[in-house]
Amino acid sequence: MDGLLELVREYGLWIYLLLFGYCALKSGALPLFAGYAAQAGVLELAPVAAATFAGGYLGDEARFAIARRYGDAWSNKWPRLQRAITTAKALVARYGWAYIFLYRYPKGMRTIGALPIGLGSMSWSKFTALNAASAVVWTFALVAVGFAFGAQIEQAVSAGWGAVSVFLLLTMVVVILYTWRRINRIHVT
Repeated sequence: MDGLLELVREYGLWIYLLLFGYCALKSGALPLFAGYAAQAGVLELAPVAAATFAGGYLGDEARFAIARRYGDAWSNKWPRLQRAITTAKALVARYGWAYIFLYRYPKGMRTIGALPIGLGSMSWSKFTALNAASAVVWTFALVAVGFAFGAQIEQAVSAGWGAVSVFLLLTMVVVILYTWRRINRIHVT
């Protein structure tokens, strides 16, 4: 870990730009690590939080805009997507605000998370306000946990805390299966 922290120290500003780009595209461990690096004094906490927030917020704004602009064309070009798009619109209409606060966290969902909202009828101003609030919560959760518990997480990982990882994976599988069943029960009109 010391070698990695030294590498972060050496590249300074580029690390904040990397963090911004990473957060614009996906969710994951980098904001946690950046919070830990800030706690270790290698990075500054305010720019870490700003880069994480800006990447998360602007990335989702871009995906919303793309879906809003090209969503109908996708559905016309690829008829097989029509059922998925119709289901996504129904889900967003029913659970839109909650979905905006939750899709940032499961691995892989962040990359496509804002697309269904852009396909739906939610106004851009409402999405922007909810997206900003969600990005603040997400930034605080990841960066603060990394800042406060980074050293403990590093010790746990190096001690082989694999059982917790397996438990979390199984919990996520159960939640996904439950959610999948609920989604399949929604009647799309």
